[in-house]
Amino acid sequence: MASVHKEVEGAIDEAIEEALAYTFSAKGLLRQALTHSSYVNENPRGGPDNEPLEFLGDAVLGLAIGHLLIEAYPQHRPGQLSRLRAAVVNEATLAALARRLEVGAALLLGRGEETTGGRDKASILAGTYEALLGAVYLDAGFPAALDIVRRHFAPLPQAASDHKTAFQEYCQARYKLSPRYRLDAESGPAHAKTFRVSAWLGERLLATGEGRSKKEAEAEAARIALAALAAEAGEAAATTEAAEANEATETTEEGA
Repeated sequence: MASVHKEVEGAIDEAIEEALAYTFSAKGLLRQALTHSSYVNENPRGGPDNEPLEFLGDAVLGLAIGHLLIEAYPQHRPGQLSRLRAAVVNEATLAALARRLEVGAALLLGRGEETTGGRDKASILAGTYEALLGAVYLDAGFPAALDIVRRHFAPLPQAASDHKTAFQEYCQARYKLSPRYRLDAESGPAHAKTFRVSAWLGERLLATGEGRSKKEAEAEAARIALAALAAEAGEAAATTEAAEANEATETTEEGA
């Protein structure tokens, strides 16, 4: 029975390696990256969980995206680069990438997570994607991790007038549909309200966003929705930075 289990485990590992286009030297790192804490809680001898690798992978991903953005846009100011990075790196995008890699089927989960749809839970998938990057980093260093990030996040985002325009154009070009927005909630005192808006394509809820105005919340929802759609289509960085109402002033302030 144990040999059968090992054969299945090996086949799963090979499938993930093929999807990543990377072969681990230390197979234990790959196993750990695919082991959720809920599994270890129920199986104390199941080995270490992937949370330390997720922590490391988050840092590796941030460094890799920063490296690629500086490489692609050396003329951009730090504020612009931060917005581009935020448009690219978010839970929806990482979860979509994990789904493309079919990570869900390879996860070791506890019974509780298994029965509540953990294999397709965005937070678990996004965390596992980061854990895989952390594992690659420990296995072969930053260049190997950077190569994976470069492949998964190319092409990098381009400047556009605003998130809503970019989202609208993407949906019309790919789906022949226009997105719509719905105000779901508003809270807080009159002078400091917070709005929550959802972005829809047809009958599909794509994302929710929050902001100090409905316009700001719609822009945030559009940014997240576009990142998720682009990742599903294999264009994980087809997202765009938000419009600057006073770009020249901000650039002057950053350069001061």
